[in-house]
Amino acid sequence: MKSRRDVFQAIADPTRRAIILLLAVGSMTPNTLAEHFNSSRQAVSKHLQILSECEIVKQEQQGREIFYHLNADKMRDIEKWLEQFKQLLAKRFDQLDSVLEQLKSKKK
Repeated sequence: MKSRRDVFQAIADPTRRAIILLLAVGSMTPNTLAEHFNSSRQAVSKHLQILSECEIVKQEQQGREIFYHLNADKMRDIEKWLEQFKQLLAKRFDQLDSVLEQLKSKKK
């Protein structure tokens, strides 16, 4: 299935981020997830649908229940993307440190 939604839009919502954290602990049904929020099961299901479309969560049928679990591969893809920025920022901070050290040296 091709992702129809942008993953970063999906994780921008605080409720969806909370759902991701809950699912990081273990698989849950929509009803179990809804117990953690002041919203309806339908609202939680809508959030789960968005997360599923982005492939952040996967569904698994167990008897009559549908369990959702975190898609670790997709989370690693997000982490890799963010790692690029962490490296870039670290490089810029290192450059800034060098400039500050040079300025301190010139003052002495």
